[in-house]
Amino acid sequence: MAHMRTPQKVYLDHAAATPLDSDVYRAMEPYWAEQFANPSALTSVAVAQALKGARARAAHVLQVKPEEVIFTSGGTESNNLALFGVVASARQMGIQPHVIVSTIEHPSVLEPARALETLGVRVTYVPVSRDGFVQLDALKAALLPETVLVSVMYANNEIGTVQPIAEIARAIRHYRKVSGSRADGLVPRAYPYFHVDACQAPGALDLSVPALGVDLLTVNASKMYGPKGVGLLYCRKGVLVTPLFYGGAQEQCRRAGTENVPGIIGCVEALVRSESLRSSETVRLQGLRDYLQAGLAQAFPEVVQFHGSFAHRLPNNVSVCFTGLEAERLLIELAAEGIIAAAGSACSSLTDEGSHVLRALGVGDADAASTIRLTLGRSTTRESIDYVLEALQRLVPRLLREKKLQ
Repeated sequence: MAHMRTPQKVYLDHAAATPLDSDVYRAMEPYWAEQFANPSALTSVAVAQALKGARARAAHVLQVKPEEVIFTSGGTESNNLALFGVVASARQMGIQPHVIVSTIEHPSVLEPARALETLGVRVTYVPVSRDGFVQLDALKAALLPETVLVSVMYANNEIGTVQPIAEIARAIRHYRKVSGSRADGLVPRAYPYFHVDACQAPGALDLSVPALGVDLLTVNASKMYGPKGVGLLYCRKGVLVTPLFYGGAQEQCRRAGTENVPGIIGCVEALVRSESLRSSETVRLQGLRDYLQAGLAQAFPEVVQFHGSFAHRLPNNVSVCFTGLEAERLLIELAAEGIIAAAGSACSSLTDEGSHVLRALGVGDADAASTIRLTLGRSTTRESIDYVLEALQRLVPRLLREKKLQ
C-alpha cells in the first residue's frame, strides 16, 4: 500500500466521546443567551415550551410517554439514579433488596453496585461468554424473590458486543409472573425491574422501548454527537425510583435542580438526528469496520486477535490485540501519526487495574495489556482507514523488533 498524505487527524475513539454535530450546536445556540430564563419560572413560557417539546421529541424516538423521560447530567447520573433509586424505594417498603448486574458493565453501573454492597445490599455479578454475551441461564438462576433490579448494558463500549436485550426482558417478565403468584409476599409483582445502559446504542441500534421490553433505559448525549454533561433516563410509569437530589420539583419530582435547557435541547436534537441517520450510517460503518478488521488480519495474521462477537456487535467497534506489544506504547505512536484511539473505557483510564471487560471474557493479562479499541464515526472514511492500516504496517513490526531487543 502506497504511503499516503497524513490527515490532520484520524479520530477513532468515538466510543469515548463524539464531536458536537453542527445542527445540534445551532439548535442549542438560542438557549445560551437569548432564551436563558429558568423554565420553572411562571413567566418563562417560551423556555418551558421548548423543554416540553424536547421531552416529547425524545419520547417519540423511544416510543414512550413524555412524562417517562427524565433529563439528567449524563450517563453516569442516569445509571446511578436507576440503581440507587430503585434500591432506596424498595427499602422504604421494607424489602431487603437484591440486585443483578453483568461483569462487563460500565464503571457507572459497577461502581454503584459495589457501593450498594457496602450498604448491605446483596449484588450478584453474572458472568459472560468468551464473546461477551451475558450467560442467560446464570442470570435466570440468580433471580430471587428479593431481586428488585437487573442491569445489563445494551452494547459494550470496549468490545462492541450487543446483548439480546429483548430475550433477557422476556425472561425477567416471566419471572415476575411466576414470583407474583408467591404466597410469601416478599416482593410486589412489579419486581424485578430491568435497567439497560444504552449509551453506546443511539445511531446504531433500535431504541424502541416497547420492542426492548425494558423498565429503565440510560442515554448519554456525548456519545451521539451531542453536548457533554447531559443525558436522560427513561423510567416506565409506575416504576418506583427514589430521587438522588432534593430541593425542587423538576423532572416529575425525580431529579431536583434547574434544567440544563441548552444541554437538553442539544441532547434531544442529537438523539433525533442519530435516529434519522441510523440506517445509512450503520451500513456505511459496518463496511468500514469490516474493511479495517480484514486489513488488520491480512497484515498481521500471526499477531492480531479480536475480542467480542463478530455477528452481534456495534457497527463501528474493533477491539484488537497486537500480541506482544504494549497497547500504551502503540497508542502513543499512533497519536504521533495523528491517529487517536484508546485502550478501553475512558472512565477506567485513570486507574491501573486494566480492563475488567477483557478479564471477564477470560483474556489473559498480557493480551489485555496489548489490546486497543478502534471506534469509527461519521468522519471516518475509506481513506482514513487506509492511512491507519498503512501506519500500523510501519509501526507494529518496528515495535515488535524493539520489544525483542529489550
